[in-house]
Amino acid sequence: MSSEILLAGVIILGIIAVLDILVGVSNDAVNFLNSSIGSRVASRTTIMLIASVGIMAGVTFSSGMMEVARKGIFHPQFFTMPELLTIFLAVMITDILLLDLFNTYGLPTSTTVSVVFELLGAAVAVSLLKVMQAGDSLVTVVQYINSAKAITIIMGILLSVAISFVCGAVVQFFTRLLFTFDYHRRIKRYGALWGGVALASINYFILVKGAKGASFISQQNAAWIKSHTGLILLLIFVVSVVFLLILQLMKVNILKPVVLVGTFALAMAFAANDLVNFIGVPLAGMQAFKAAMATADPLTATMGALGDKVHPQTALLLLAGVIMVTTLWLSKKARTVTETELKLSQQEEGNERFESIFISRSIVRLVLHLFETARLIVPQRLRTWVSHRLDSSVVPLVGVEGKKPSFDLLRASVNLMVASAVVSFATANKLPLSTTYVTFMVAMGTSFADRAWGRESAVYRVTGVLAVIGGWFMTALIAFTFAGLFAVVIFYGKALGVIILLFLAGALMWNAHRKHKAMEAEALQEKVFNLKSVADPLAGVETTFEHMSLLLREIRASLDTALDALFRQNFDRLGVERKNLRKVQQWANIISANVFKAMRLLDQKGLAVSHKYAQTIRRLQKLNDGYRDIVLRGYTHVGNHHKGLLPAQIEELEQVRRLLYEILLEVEETFSRKQTANLERLIDKDAQLRALAAELNATQVARIHDNTCKTRLSILYYAIVGNAMMLSKQSLELLEIFDHSFGTFEEEMRDDS
Repeated sequence: MSSEILLAGVIILGIIAVLDILVGVSNDAVNFLNSSIGSRVASRTTIMLIASVGIMAGVTFSSGMMEVARKGIFHPQFFTMPELLTIFLAVMITDILLLDLFNTYGLPTSTTVSVVFELLGAAVAVSLLKVMQAGDSLVTVVQYINSAKAITIIMGILLSVAISFVCGAVVQFFTRLLFTFDYHRRIKRYGALWGGVALASINYFILVKGAKGASFISQQNAAWIKSHTGLILLLIFVVSVVFLLILQLMKVNILKPVVLVGTFALAMAFAANDLVNFIGVPLAGMQAFKAAMATADPLTATMGALGDKVHPQTALLLLAGVIMVTTLWLSKKARTVTETELKLSQQEEGNERFESIFISRSIVRLVLHLFETARLIVPQRLRTWVSHRLDSSVVPLVGVEGKKPSFDLLRASVNLMVASAVVSFATANKLPLSTTYVTFMVAMGTSFADRAWGRESAVYRVTGVLAVIGGWFMTALIAFTFAGLFAVVIFYGKALGVIILLFLAGALMWNAHRKHKAMEAEALQEKVFNLKSVADPLAGVETTFEHMSLLLREIRASLDTALDALFRQNFDRLGVERKNLRKVQQWANIISANVFKAMRLLDQKGLAVSHKYAQTIRRLQKLNDGYRDIVLRGYTHVGNHHKGLLPAQIEELEQVRRLLYEILLEVEETFSRKQTANLERLIDKDAQLRALAAELNATQVARIHDNTCKTRLSILYYAIVGNAMMLSKQSLELLEIFDHSFGTFEEEMRDDS
């Protein structure tokens, strides 16, 4: 490599650093936004503004962390500039690909873990290549790696998972016992003292402990702050208590400033702790280039200069902060990642993203067994008292902008207080633990203590937590493996290897972008089914039938496509429709839940709808069952390479398909128009379908007798015809419920008037 190529490599590192900030902030925004957004403490714009200011303040505290990228994982004195550039380029390319992958699927992962294991993987790969070229023993690789520091970092990260969960659960449990869910009355008594402790702890760890890492604070000032920590902490507590008491006199909910200050503090801690993950490697590359250019032979000089302590320029840190803030405001993937954590910690039951798995069921069963055992030990009076204090049904959740929050302000304040303390303490001690791990596990611990994981949702929430934690281990494995692989490509391919990897990264990121847009469109479809409490009692019932219309449209279109694919033996098309089954089932579940909500809304108004209205749930499930059975049978039949349907069977089933399509279409349009159905015409079409089914049955029996149709084809044939009749019947039942429900409701409204 010539010096010009080295310079080009450093420039590429700088460009990738910008991309890394974009994908990194999209993933890590959940760390400091989830509590404020989940509790809806203020408008989203206000929350984002406060977080933005926190980020800009926090980037100036991150200079002490930059040493991790230079000498935290490997010994730079054993590597030349080209070798270091190989490691750094492999790390940065891997990082943007890995983080973008997790962002696409909305899974929070650790930017700290990714960069640590990428540095480790790339350094090990280059060290092995150096050892093999020199003919030394492979055991000598340990001399190149700062194994003691690497193990310390990894253990610190893993320990933070358990510590964060336990701290979050314990603090939330005792806080909830003190204030209960009906905290508004009790917060007036001693809320200012509690808030003072919260604000003091946040400011202590952020402003006091973090001061020694700031690029703008001199060593003398940092030493003075350290020697007067007790006094500063006491002053912060006193000022906080007085400030909160004044707010109480002004009838302000004092938890709101606690949550907003905590959001600022955690955003500040994030920027201080995680900025190294995005620009630490490029800054190290820039320092290495300057050191190499100062030597007689830049290509062979070792990089021991990276072991020296260097404070990056504050202006450069602020520029990185501006990019982080811009990403925070514009990134759609940041919202996707945030939604995952909020759904796992929401107080009430809702649409669960994750399914139940064996491990989650086993964990829930074990925990239930432990609680049952504890019941035998803990006195009845104490259990009753605790249960009463932790009863979340006494007060409904209320947020701003007319939207219901995922949890209340009390839990949000604990989330921020505990997470800020843990992250900032680690930052002050230059231990790059994962802010994602800390904030996620604190949030899970507080939701567990608040009994948000009830019997109806526990298995799904535990599955989600396991999926996220499993993703963390995959982060480490993928980061180590691919960084090492990319380092080998660059080591042998030189500039050509870098160009190939950059093109590969661009293609993969573009594909991930397209995938995320498709997922967003699907999520937007699902949001259509949200049912809000409305003033007009009839509107809730009407809305559920509108949603049924959308569901019938999806079933009709998917079923038509699946049957056509079956007739043509198109396995790929059937595979697409099979994947669609889960979405349709999810829609059916949401509509069923909305039916109950609509009925409760009517009860609140002292009105009642037809008793048949509740039967829509059963009809919807039967509709979905028939649709799913046809798709799965077709997919399995074609996938197992069984013989296709006979031409005569296809022709007969085409008649069934057309009749069923017409019935479903008319029912769907009736619901969407909110008009009375022409039941006579639909009953006639249903009769035609049943007469056709009887005729086809006789024809199929003849085929069985003359052995022109094998058993598997007969089973498939009968299943399609039988399910078609069931789908038609359930559609008519829904129409009758529709007419009966609105007729009864409107008659009652007239009587009341």
